[in-house]
Amino acid sequence: MSKEIIVNSTLSEARVAVLENGNPAEILIERAHNKNVAGNIYKGRVIKVLPGIQSAFVDIGLSKAAFLPAADVYVENGERVSFLEAMDGMQDEAEVDTIAPEPKEIPPIEQLIKEGQEIVVQVAKESIGQKGARLTTHLTVPGRYIVLMPGYEHVGVSRKIEEEEERERLRLILKDIKKEGMGLIARTVSAGHDREEIVADLDYLERLWSKIMDNMAASKAPCMVYEDHGLIFRILRDTATADVSRIIIDNKADYLKIKSFLREYMPDMNIEVTLYNNDIPIFDYYNIEIEIGRILDKKVWLKSGGYIVIDQAEALTVIDVNTGKFVGKRNFEDTILKTNLEASKEIAWQLRLRNIGGIIIVDFIDMAKEENRQKVLKTMDLELKNDRAKASVVNISPLGLVEITRKRVQESLSRSLSEPCPYCEGRGIVKSKLTVCYDILREVRRIAPFFRDKKVYIEAHPDVVDLLLDDEKESLDEIELMMSIEVEVMPNETFHIHDYEVTPMD
Repeated sequence: MSKEIIVNSTLSEARVAVLENGNPAEILIERAHNKNVAGNIYKGRVIKVLPGIQSAFVDIGLSKAAFLPAADVYVENGERVSFLEAMDGMQDEAEVDTIAPEPKEIPPIEQLIKEGQEIVVQVAKESIGQKGARLTTHLTVPGRYIVLMPGYEHVGVSRKIEEEEERERLRLILKDIKKEGMGLIARTVSAGHDREEIVADLDYLERLWSKIMDNMAASKAPCMVYEDHGLIFRILRDTATADVSRIIIDNKADYLKIKSFLREYMPDMNIEVTLYNNDIPIFDYYNIEIEIGRILDKKVWLKSGGYIVIDQAEALTVIDVNTGKFVGKRNFEDTILKTNLEASKEIAWQLRLRNIGGIIIVDFIDMAKEENRQKVLKTMDLELKNDRAKASVVNISPLGLVEITRKRVQESLSRSLSEPCPYCEGRGIVKSKLTVCYDILREVRRIAPFFRDKKVYIEAHPDVVDLLLDDEKESLDEIELMMSIEVEVMPNETFHIHDYEVTPMD
């Protein structure tokens, strides 16, 4: 599969698109005023310990206090390795090759940390929705080929390296070069690389860890002691593999930095780096801007004429599959199967493109045959293997529901690019004109007994006023007659559809 990395870089924003066979597969955006903090290491101060939820809130200098669960607090001689499957700075799922002791019962949070205590933590997840950033004290420092885990003795190899012979070769190298108190994990890109390259990466990480320790000792909480690379260089470190043929960037300063970065840290990579010079903006030229606009759409059309609808909540995403305009050629079951198979590929693509994480429920069209359900499930599972983020699929239910979990470290792209609608306040719907009209009539009836023989002014959106004076004229006349009041209706073009004012005049 041919890959290209397209970079649009300005002073205020960096945008990166990973193209696979010419189509955007990943789009990542980082803005100067809202930088990514996942992977950063901070010296923080515990501001609140909450035994009721076995967690603590820690001030690390961000706008919101960050969240530290008891399970993510390092305990001497009680280390656990489950956290390795969700390490910051790398999307690989790690397999630990040494056998850890049985996990001990986690001590109560109040025994682990105290309010006012200074503590060194790393951001495991960005702030999402109303939640602050999630922290861990299991520190990891990612390099090009390996990840350094200070304070641990474990050696592991990414599960995405499937050849057992290569896995064993990497294990032996890591066991041989590992120093006491420094766990190591071989990343996916380490496959095929020799010992010298891995040792050079380890040397760099050890020097970096030494600087981090110096910063810890010299700094006072709350402060940052280590900042992960910016978006452009994280992409180079984590995404630039042998199948990436070219990097195209429109900023000369960053172009020179990329050339220097590749020369110093990735000399083995034969990647062409091109400075884009054209009056047409780079994302327009490669048709990426169009895709960014489509990311905010709920409906995604399939080539056959079917479509999927994507609805996102804070912790759950629901995707509905429909045949739409597609009527098939042979029989109903074949039409459904073809739509579901096409939807499986599109859904896997959209999860990557939109960076949707957490729990995803897919409502496929009901299939009568079990073999067809398994085909859809297998297709979905196969397509998700191309995803850098860890994703797993649960069996399909008789109703055609599939549950997918996908690692989430930060907000989805659509959430990052948008904010709740001020018109509907994020609900996604507004009251109909007729409903507003009846709300107004009820409000007039409610206050009328207190203002008999007086005038009542109604001010509303022009469309609502038209409805009141046309379809509901009889209702207004009835209120005036029964309640002995005079009603005057006035349009206000500055009002939204659901806005109105009912004002009695003395």
